[in-house]
Amino acid sequence: MASQLISPMLPLSKKAPKILVAGSHADNLGYQCGGWTIQWQGLSGNNLTQGTTILKAIKKTVDPKTEVVYEENPESKYIKSNKFSYAIVVVGEHPYAETSGDSLNLTIADPGYSTITNVCGSIKCVVIVISGRPVVLKPYVAMMDALVAAWLPGTQGQGVADVLFGDYGSQGRPLGLGLKLLISSL
Repeated sequence: MASQLISPMLPLSKKAPKILVAGSHADNLGYQCGGWTIQWQGLSGNNLTQGTTILKAIKKTVDPKTEVVYEENPESKYIKSNKFSYAIVVVGEHPYAETSGDSLNLTIADPGYSTITNVCGSIKCVVIVISGRPVVLKPYVAMMDALVAAWLPGTQGQGVADVLFGDYGSQGRPLGLGLKLLISSL
């Protein structure tokens, strides 16, 4: 049953042979920082400030023999043909502040939902959401094996990896939403 913890996905294995990391927010410090950090409305990219992206932190944390492959929005056929042990999908909102960030639908940025669908529909996955507020994920929750609301981790992507791989405890709990585990905050 969805509400029972049969085999929790988190913490992730550091010794998996091959891991897929996907999503527009996996390798983007600007997205991790959000608005009010680097500039008023925030920016996109990695040349804006010093820090560790979630992708870089994952590569640093796993066993040196583990192959970490990054594809921003991979197709299902690619995923199924590459024998990944599991996938980590990092998606979310673009940076914003004040009125420019107003949203009537609270959705994540494209291609976030298609990345979740392609990846989590093909392989066991954990989805990490980078956002400054709750966002709509319900239509996609049944595909996910775990969900982490990382909020805006700033320049410290290593903190997200520490929780994913069990180096730091979390407040994760099973939910009756089709998920095996939800970490509501890091």
